[in-house]
Amino acid sequence: MKIFLRLVMPLIILIGAITYTVVPLVDSLTLKWFVKDIEIRNKLVFSTMQEPLIEVITSGEPKGKIKIERLFSKAIQDERLYAVALCDKKNTLFTKTNTFPDDIKCPTDSISYNAIKELPSGLIYIASFLLNNPEDNSKLGELILLHDLSFIERRSAQTKKYIIYFFAALGMVISLLTIITVRISFLGLMKGMRSLVQGEFIFDKSAKPTTPEFDPILKDLRNFVREVEKERRFRDEVRISWTPKALKGILQKELSGEEVMIVSNREPYIHIKRENHIEVQFPASGVVTALEPIMRACSGTWIAHGSGPADKEVVDKNDHIRVPPDDPSYTLRRVWLTKEEEDGYYYGFANEGLWPLCHIAHVRPTFRSSDWQAYQKVNQKFADVIVQEAKTKNPVILLQDYHFALLPKLISEMLPEATIITFWHIPWPNPESFGICPWREEILGGLLGSTILGFHTQFHCNNFIDTVDRYLECRIDRANSTISYRGKLSAVNNYPISIEYPVKWSKNAKTIELCKQEIKQRHNIDQNAFVGIGVDRMDYTKGMLEKFLSIERLLEAYPTWIGKFVFVQIAAPTRSSIDNYQRFAHEVDALAKRINHKFSYENYNPIILIAEHREPSIVFEYYRASNFCFVSSLHDGMNLVAKEYIAARDDELGMLILSQFTGAAQELPEAMIVNPYDIDQCAQAMNSVLSMPVTEQKERMQSMRSYVQEFNVYRWAGRMLIDAARLRRRNKILGKISL
Repeated sequence: MKIFLRLVMPLIILIGAITYTVVPLVDSLTLKWFVKDIEIRNKLVFSTMQEPLIEVITSGEPKGKIKIERLFSKAIQDERLYAVALCDKKNTLFTKTNTFPDDIKCPTDSISYNAIKELPSGLIYIASFLLNNPEDNSKLGELILLHDLSFIERRSAQTKKYIIYFFAALGMVISLLTIITVRISFLGLMKGMRSLVQGEFIFDKSAKPTTPEFDPILKDLRNFVREVEKERRFRDEVRISWTPKALKGILQKELSGEEVMIVSNREPYIHIKRENHIEVQFPASGVVTALEPIMRACSGTWIAHGSGPADKEVVDKNDHIRVPPDDPSYTLRRVWLTKEEEDGYYYGFANEGLWPLCHIAHVRPTFRSSDWQAYQKVNQKFADVIVQEAKTKNPVILLQDYHFALLPKLISEMLPEATIITFWHIPWPNPESFGICPWREEILGGLLGSTILGFHTQFHCNNFIDTVDRYLECRIDRANSTISYRGKLSAVNNYPISIEYPVKWSKNAKTIELCKQEIKQRHNIDQNAFVGIGVDRMDYTKGMLEKFLSIERLLEAYPTWIGKFVFVQIAAPTRSSIDNYQRFAHEVDALAKRINHKFSYENYNPIILIAEHREPSIVFEYYRASNFCFVSSLHDGMNLVAKEYIAARDDELGMLILSQFTGAAQELPEAMIVNPYDIDQCAQAMNSVLSMPVTEQKERMQSMRSYVQEFNVYRWAGRMLIDAARLRRRNKILGKISL
């Protein structure tokens, strides 16, 4: 009792007096600090947006307002930036975000901002910035930024609470100070910081450090990391012009020229024999189309299954070959599979099991234990090759698609320092559908060996997280889309894939008129006829039967198009050894013949079915020669044909009819969006685009081309590499803390 009265009581009185004095001071300082912070953030946001806004305003382009609205939409994703508006030089509101209050007007001589204002929803900070023409310093308009200040009150209340806790804990520490407690506190802080760097506190708000007195420090550090990441990502999204040069710059700046490897089943170049010589063929694959320009920019190693009949004849003793043939810039490493391995792993488990499982296209998936064993064996074979090819202990490895679901875990066990980015190019089903797979836990566990797991859309990300939640014991942070499984943290993000822009075939492309003339002559089509184009693999998920039925309905409902409209369908054969694909090819051919027989006369046939492979450069000419492109997928991840068609139309004419079940439909609302199962709707859409005025075609196509140009494949890869660089920096810091 005497010790308590002599030591502890004075400490309690002293702590109470300090707390009584400090708490009011905290309120005042918190407001000043955060208002100052908001002012700095306002200047940062304005400096970031100033150049793009001035460029759009001075250009006077028709779609300028849409670009500004997109820029504003990205900006208010920041949780503190409440609303944005732009006033013109006459102090009239030009455009604003949906969150911008109606009672706030444009600044005038009698109205000025840069002050705190109270709204029914809470306190906001209003700031305005002049936009001046850099050439003559004339006023172009004024940008108004609204920041939400409600977080200050919450932060102030939390800070008060932590001050009380802190001083109480401090009193206890002073009264009971020993070497042991100092040591425990130090170890607790270090453990908390390591956990923070690992992402435990960034991604899991329920996690707590082992030492409570360091909560405020770790909380502030966590918030600081979040703010830095948000500001950096926002700056990158707005300022980077995504080109091969920019992608190389990211590798040099963000990853210091780190080793980049791509792994896919399909190879970018196939060697085949033609009589007495060997030819190079570019496969019909959306994945290859997207990835090949990335490797040309990164100059890394591409590991793929060597499936060409002459592939072995052109590789060196290490199974390497430099590609592209005309200008080698990266290494292709081929992996050889036996016929039994290919039948079980590729045709069996991957394409008779996972493919129909993930595509809701009314084909029942087939799972055989022998196929599963082959799938495991081939995934292990690729893992061994990756380790052989890796020149460093921590390469950046981009794994592609459903053929390698087990590979991320295998690589992480063999190369624990590697950064593994797995991209799933096809849809991910809901948990109930995925539960059909007998080896669902093994598939999920394999994928969660990834550092970053990417899908085309947020919907597919949500389905994956729900599936993991259903079948695995793990920790999930849905707010930040992360999963912690068996000590490894995986980020699940959406990265909508795109294409190279401009496409390489456009460099020496034939004119639009010449393409039209040659394509029509090639297929004996009247030079005055309208032409539609479809480009797909011969796959039951692509909706070719529904597409042909829509053409039949078009000619029935609008007979004036008979003789004046021809649809060309390029259908590259694929997986022809699988029964479902053989039956489907026969059905497509039979339906085309029936419709042609119904409407043909003299030399006219409404459908021209090309069930053969066509090189991308030739397909490019078909795009340019057609009046519209019809993408009728019944279920698809993205479908790059839609974007390829848009990129080919530098005349800004033509139209895109796009299935609502493609990922591209979420990005290209200017296209004619249809339900491919609704035959009448599709027929009406074709009639509409064939009758569409040139002015409307141009307006729609200009907007879509602008989007594809901005959101190209280099942006897709760059975003993943930037995220990978962020995780690598975090791990390096962790290594230093652990020393």
